[in-house]
Amino acid sequence: MTEPSKVIHVRNVGHEISENDLLQLFQPFGVITKLVMLRAKNQALLQMQDVPSAINALQFYTNVQPTIRGRNVYVQFSSHQELTTMDQNSQGRGDEPNRILLVTIHHMLYPITVEVLHQVFSPHGFVEKIVTFQKSAGFQALIQYQLRQSAVAARTSLQGRNIYDGCCQLDIQFSNLDELQVNYNNDRSRDFTNPNLPSEQKGRSSQPAGYGDVGVAYPQMANATAIAAAFGGGLPPGISGTNDRCTVLVSNLNPDRVDEDKLFNLFSLYGNIVRIKFLRNKPDHALVQMGDGFQAELAVHFLKGAMLFGKRLEVNFSKHPNITQGADTHEYVNSNLNRFNRNAAKNYRYCCSPTKMIHLSTLPQDISEEEIVSHLEEHGTIVNTKLFEMNGKKQALVLFETEEQATEAVVCKHASSLAGSIIRISFSQLQSIRENS
Repeated sequence: MTEPSKVIHVRNVGHEISENDLLQLFQPFGVITKLVMLRAKNQALLQMQDVPSAINALQFYTNVQPTIRGRNVYVQFSSHQELTTMDQNSQGRGDEPNRILLVTIHHMLYPITVEVLHQVFSPHGFVEKIVTFQKSAGFQALIQYQLRQSAVAARTSLQGRNIYDGCCQLDIQFSNLDELQVNYNNDRSRDFTNPNLPSEQKGRSSQPAGYGDVGVAYPQMANATAIAAAFGGGLPPGISGTNDRCTVLVSNLNPDRVDEDKLFNLFSLYGNIVRIKFLRNKPDHALVQMGDGFQAELAVHFLKGAMLFGKRLEVNFSKHPNITQGADTHEYVNSNLNRFNRNAAKNYRYCCSPTKMIHLSTLPQDISEEEIVSHLEEHGTIVNTKLFEMNGKKQALVLFETEEQATEAVVCKHASSLAGSIIRISFSQLQSIRENS
C-alpha cells in the first residue's frame, strides 16, 4: 500500500466516464481541488483538499466497490503527494488558464470570508461563485470568474501579494474544475449569480462522521454515505445526484381514487415525505415535497409514466422550492411511516420503478398465505405468493399480473392493518418466485 496522499489514482476509467462522474464519486468526502483524466491510459488522478479526505474516501471504497455507469473502477493512493503542473500538462490542464482559481492563503492572521475574497478578486472581472474550505495546510478557496481572461488577469496581478499588510499571502493556481457547485450563500460559500440560495441546509442537523466540511461545497451529498453504500459507490443509471429541487409535481392522477395518504404510500418508497398538497383548481394535480433533492430525483426518475388507477402518471420537478404549510396541506414530516429515517442505505437500494412483484414485511407470525391473498386480491389477479421467514420475521412475496395492479396494492395497502399488524409493502426487483428457496 502506497503511503497516504491527497492524490487518488483511479484505474479502469472507460471512455464513457466523464470528469463529472468521477467528481460525483469523491465529492462526499471533501472538496476536490484538481482532476486530471489520463484518457490514453484509461486512468485519472484526482487531488482532494487534504490527506484525511483522501483516506476517508479510500477507506470507504475498500468496503464498497466503486462503480460508474456499471463499470468497476479501482482506486488507490497515488505515488504523487501533489499534482504538479507537469502531471497536468501531459493532459493540457494545470497551468493552462481556466476561469476557476485555486487560492491558498498563507500566514492567515485575520479571518478571511467570502466577502473579503470578493473585494480582492472582483476588480479583475465578474466573480460568479466562491467556495472556501479549511484544510490541514491552511485556508483555501475556489473562485470562479465568468470569463477566463478575468481569472488570468487576477492571477497575474495578485499572485504572491498580501491581502493585509504583512500577512494573508495569496498563492494562486488555476483549478481544472469546470464548474463550482454552491448550494448555500453564507460566509463560506456564495453564488453571486443566484442570491436566492438558503444560508444553510434545512432540517439536516448532523453530517455523517468523518465527513468534516462536506457541507460547504457539496451538501447535496450529505446523505452520501447511505447513497454510496446502497449503489456501490456509483448512482443508478439516469440519476445525477446533483438535483437540489425537493418538490415534485404529479399530474394526470385519478382524483376519484387517489388521496394524500395513497400518494404518500407510493412516494415514500423513494424518500421521506415532508408534506403533500392537492391543487384546488386542478384536482388531478398534486405537489409532493420530499426530504431532499436526491430523493425527489429518485421519485421523478422511477415513477415517470407509472400506471395507477387507469391513468399514466406525469411526474416532474415543481417550480416551487417547497410547499407552504396550510389548511389544504397534509403534513408527514414527523410521520413514523417515513421509511428513510432508519436503514436508509437499504431503502435506497430497493428503489426501482413499479414491478409486478411486491414484498410484504412486519407481518404477524401466525399469518397464512390465504389471509394475505384475501387482503390483496381486490387489487388484481394474484399469480403467485410465497410466505417465508427472514431473521425470525415473517415476510411474503406476492406476484400480480401487471405492474399497475401491484402499484395499486402498494398505494392502498401499505401501512394497513392485517390480523393486528401494520404491514409494510414495497416493490421487489425479483422477477419470479422460486418454489424451493
